[in-house]
Amino acid sequence: MTELKRIIKAGFINFTRGGLVSFAAVLVSTITLSVITSIILLQAVLYFSLNVIKDKVDVTIYFNVDAPEDKIMLLKSSLEKLPEVANISYTSADEALKLFRDRHSNDYPTIAALDEIGNNPLGAYLNVKAKEISQYESIANFMKSDNALVLGSANIIDKVNYHQNKLVIDRLNNIIRSAQKLGFLITLLLIIISIIITFNTIRLTIFISKEEISVMRLVGASKMRVRGPFMVEGAIYGIIATLVTLILFWPITAWLGGNMTNFLGFDLYHYYIANLFQIFAIVLLSGILLGMISSFLAIRRYLNK
Repeated sequence: MTELKRIIKAGFINFTRGGLVSFAAVLVSTITLSVITSIILLQAVLYFSLNVIKDKVDVTIYFNVDAPEDKIMLLKSSLEKLPEVANISYTSADEALKLFRDRHSNDYPTIAALDEIGNNPLGAYLNVKAKEISQYESIANFMKSDNALVLGSANIIDKVNYHQNKLVIDRLNNIIRSAQKLGFLITLLLIIISIIITFNTIRLTIFISKEEISVMRLVGASKMRVRGPFMVEGAIYGIIATLVTLILFWPITAWLGGNMTNFLGFDLYHYYIANLFQIFAIVLLSGILLGMISSFLAIRRYLNK
C-alpha cells in the first residue's frame, strides 16, 4: 500500500510538473474522447433513423367485403404466434370506410361516387409489422403455405401487398445492412487513429523524462516503480479529458437537439441527458484505459535498455 501511494503521488507530481506538455496530452485525449462520444451519438441517430424506416414498412392483408370477422381474428391470432411478427393492427370495414372518407374529404367526385354506391365497398384489413425488415418474406411465405393455421383463409383474403412492396423492402434491407457495416468500419478507423495520436502524445511526455527514468533504473528501481507514475499520469489525462468532453458536449447537443428534432424527429439533447451516466462510464473507462495503456506501451523502450 505504501508503494502504491508513492506511485500515485509521483503520478500527480509528474502531471503538475508537466505544464504545457500535460496540457497538450489532455487536449489530445479530449479530442480522442470527443471522437468516441461523437460515435456514440451518431450511432444513436443512425439506429433511430433506421427504426423510423422500419416502422414505415409493413405488409397489409386485405380481406373480401363479406369476410366474417371471426375468421379474420382467427388468422390474426395465428399470425401473432409467428416469432417474426412484432405486432398486428386490425382495421374493420367501417373503420376503413371512415379513414377513406377522411383521406378524400376534399375530393368531391370520389365522395359523391361513394355515396352513390350506398353500401360499404371496402373490406377489413390487417397491418403486419415484422421485427426485422428481412423477415417479411417469411411472413408472406407463411400466408401462401398449407399450414393448418392459415388453411381456409384463402377464400376470405382479397390480396396481400407484400409483392407490391417487395422491391422497396429489399432496398431498405440492403440500406440498413450497408449503413450498419459502414458505421462499424468508420468507428473502428476513428478509434485506431485516436489511439495512435494519444499514444504518440504520451510518448512525448515520457521522452522528456527519459533521463529521470535512466537514473531510477540505475539506482535499482523496479519496472513497476518506474512505469507506475506514468500510468497514473495517463489515467489523470483520461479523467480530466472525460470531464472536459462531457461539459463540451452539453451545449453542443443542446444546440443540435433543437435542429435535429425539427429535421429527423430525434432530440439529441434529450438522448444525451437521459443516457449521461452510460456515456460517462464508457468515455471515462475509454479515457483511463487509453491513457494507461498508451503510457504502458510508450515506456517499454526505456525500460528495456
